[in-house]
Amino acid sequence: MKRIFMYFFILSIISCSKKKQVYASYEEYPAPVEANLWIDYTKEATTFKIWSPVAEKIQLHLYKEGNGGAPIETEALKQEEKGIWALQIDRDLHGTYYTYQTMIDGKWLEETPGIYAKATGVNGKRAMILDFETTNPNGWDQDKGTTLKYPNEAIIYELHIRDMTIHPKSGSSKPGKYLGLVEKGTKSLDSITTGIDHLIELGITHVHLLPTYDHYSIDETKLDIPQFNWGYDPQNYNVPEGSFSSDPYKAEVRIKEFKQMVKTFHDNGIGVILDVVYNHTGRTENSNFNLEVPGYYYRQWEDGKPSDASACGNETASDRAMMQKYIVESVAYWAKEYHLDGFRFDLMGIHDTETMNEVAKRVKTINPNIFVYGEGWTAGDSPLPEERRALKKNTLSMPQISAFSDDLRDGLKGSVFKEESTGFVSGAKNVSASVKMGIVGSIKHPQIDYSKVNYSKAPWANEPWQSVSYVSCHDNHTVFDKLKISRKDAMKDELIAMQKLTNAIVMTSQGVAFIHAGAEMLRTKNGEHNSYNLPDSINQIDWKWKKEHTDVVTYYKNLITLRKKHAAFRMTKADDVRANLEFKEDENGLISYQIKNNANGDTWKNILVVYNSNPKAITYQLNETWQVAVLGDDFDLEGIKSVKGKITVPPISMMVLFQE
Repeated sequence: MKRIFMYFFILSIISCSKKKQVYASYEEYPAPVEANLWIDYTKEATTFKIWSPVAEKIQLHLYKEGNGGAPIETEALKQEEKGIWALQIDRDLHGTYYTYQTMIDGKWLEETPGIYAKATGVNGKRAMILDFETTNPNGWDQDKGTTLKYPNEAIIYELHIRDMTIHPKSGSSKPGKYLGLVEKGTKSLDSITTGIDHLIELGITHVHLLPTYDHYSIDETKLDIPQFNWGYDPQNYNVPEGSFSSDPYKAEVRIKEFKQMVKTFHDNGIGVILDVVYNHTGRTENSNFNLEVPGYYYRQWEDGKPSDASACGNETASDRAMMQKYIVESVAYWAKEYHLDGFRFDLMGIHDTETMNEVAKRVKTINPNIFVYGEGWTAGDSPLPEERRALKKNTLSMPQISAFSDDLRDGLKGSVFKEESTGFVSGAKNVSASVKMGIVGSIKHPQIDYSKVNYSKAPWANEPWQSVSYVSCHDNHTVFDKLKISRKDAMKDELIAMQKLTNAIVMTSQGVAFIHAGAEMLRTKNGEHNSYNLPDSINQIDWKWKKEHTDVVTYYKNLITLRKKHAAFRMTKADDVRANLEFKEDENGLISYQIKNNANGDTWKNILVVYNSNPKAITYQLNETWQVAVLGDDFDLEGIKSVKGKITVPPISMMVLFQE
């Protein structure tokens, strides 16, 4: 009798589940990680799929346009296994816009383009069915990015697409646009080279684009009104941002122009890195995630309250199966469809290490030259246990991932959290341990006292290329502004010397070299430290800086040439760094070290590097004969001049000597 009762009880559950399944927790949701949830288009038919185990009904609306007007057709999706709903329409839907609408608890939610949308109309409200072959520029099948054996061969230049060309004197015919960024032959009124020609001239190997997927902040229907945002408010993760295109109303245009931008960079030997923000969404309650499966894609505390480690209102749950699937597949999609060369993860510490390892593994199968790096921290606490977070200190368990070295950043110029604080270049004492840690690429080195490092009290990189060396980025003050604020007593010439020395140290450190757009021309944001939504007048690159600071631009070009020509500054193995890099002097305002044994196959047998941040010249004792490669502002990589005995190192400068 008990068996019969149980049989009918199970039948009743199965019967009810066809209407609505009730789950005790998100962990009980079925997770069809093997399912293909992307639009499957052919000329004969299009298949739509959406995962929503809690939905009671899901319908598909078809539209003629990307905005305005009523649906031309509405169809119901059919429920399949494991929470998947599907519909196949047997005709050619190329160019048709669509949305999904989900019924939960008897209520129809807002329409959504779906989280797997690859093309959208204006403001990202409706997705479009598209034959992606029609979006490829000429020669796309032959397009290839940069070749990298190790990430620290890269010299990364972080920019915002609008910043580079929006100034009226940038010389661009497409200011603030994808195609404006790669427009050749642009010059300012003073015949100063701008845009992509400037980047080629500078010698960088990769551009890092601030978020360039579709985000909420910019109203694409009002582009005649100046609008600015960095883009860290994701809306449609798999769609290029429309405001950078020539026509945001036509879904295919932004895709074509993004690809053309990538190809033009590639044609000129420059790789393209996309800044990705999977850690939070721009909206919460009515985000695309929540319009499909409310709550599932976000983390909550034990009491059910939403967590907010992003400090932006929510945090995503990469440790849940379907979110991990989404992140990995989304990154892989960008890598494959758009031929990208790398990905920078915003607030990477919110994600779990397993997800990050899966991301790196997947993209390497698409292109072994792709590299992945991110911010190894969070902006607040998270329910995800600390040992599982993709934090800087857990980089040791992410062997294909690199992380930013805030140790070096703030060791050089002072804390980003304290305006008045100073660093090594600006006169601070007892900060050399943080700088030395950055020099070796955050690995274990016998000559570093980690107890004296500003943030990390232990090495956190397995290999030197897992550490991204930098002194400034879009966040916080530009390095020149930071120095002006923290050293109000310094003369302008001293501030310029400090600024140059910060990136001289970055370029001669073992990690991945990373510079902020405009640093080479003393970029300023008039003292603003958080310009994420401030006007162009604050954020734009003013090309007159390049003319005013020609000597600084030349200095940066020379730094980049030095790094590219000499592999000893980018050793690939921690053991090689330990064996070949030896610190010599470590006093307040002075750090020197020697690289030995033709390290990493360098043509120079021995290299001596001296950083003098003192406001006065110093005398450095040499016991052997050396060739002078860099002394202050003078670069001679042939080393025509030789020295022995005492040599004077100019104030606030770098010296590089070598022996062949």
